[in-house]
Amino acid sequence: MHQTRLNASLKLPIKRKGSKYLARAISDNDNSVPVIIALRDMLGLAKTSAEVKSMIHRKLIKLNGSLVSESNASIRLFNILEADKNYLLSLSPTGKFHFEESKESKTRLCKITGKNLIKSGKIQFNLHDGSNIISKDKLAIGDSVYLDMSGKLVKHKSLDKGASVLIISGKYSGTNGKIDSMVDNKVSISFNGGKAVLEKSAVAVI
Repeated sequence: MHQTRLNASLKLPIKRKGSKYLARAISDNDNSVPVIIALRDMLGLAKTSAEVKSMIHRKLIKLNGSLVSESNASIRLFNILEADKNYLLSLSPTGKFHFEESKESKTRLCKITGKNLIKSGKIQFNLHDGSNIISKDKLAIGDSVYLDMSGKLVKHKSLDKGASVLIISGKYSGTNGKIDSMVDNKVSISFNGGKAVLEKSAVAVI
């Protein structure tokens, strides 16, 4: 599964000149890093795709606590990649994906992007990375939750005035800020060097 280098997501920190094709993430390609690009091109833990596949075959790679089985598996924002160390996928101030060494590998941050009522009468909350949780807690779309590696809710952070956020899309992608106010689906954000009014969907509470 491949894509042309020129059509790859601008969030990928890759050279725009080079081999014509690149690995394509299995899902949500525009907002993901394929495991092979993470290990070989971003972290430098492998030199070739064969080496990446060997690491996977030897069960050396985990994503959010689960063994990785595909070299094109999708690593999404705030996901935890376990290799020689634990790495958190984040966004740099230039809006590019980058990995930060993470000492905390027991939880991961997820943004709530939707919810629906399921047959049992409980509410299922859909998360930005494709996972979901069922909870009786008072959670809202736009809030963030921390999950342990089994998918259990550990902590909840509300999208509200005063909350610290990371801007995850648009012109200011990768910028950290604080919410000054909220009106309908808009949030006013202050950050080092300026202010902006953005859609709620453009920020994640951290």
